Amino acid sequence: MNEISVQIPQELARILGVKASELPKVVRLYLAIELYREGKVSLGKASEIAGLSKWEMMEILASKGISLQYDEEDLKEDIEVLESL
Repeated sequence: MNEISVQIPQELARILGVKASELPKVVRLYLAIELYREGKVSLGKASEIAGLSKWEMMEILASKGISLQYDEEDLKEDIEVLESL
């Protein structure tokens, strides 16, 4: 995945209550959550952006009261995966 650097004020680390060294990961998580909530990315893409497993991402979304977006296409993909096992 190609990356773009963005300058983030260090004060954001204080506001979020994290160490400055943890800020990039936290910002990626917040971005992934918001993109998923708005329906702009799938669960898989959101977990990739955040650097988490799908299960970890689902737990975080649930803790924030964000419903999973699961449609017929997701079901077909899951069935294909299960059948291949």
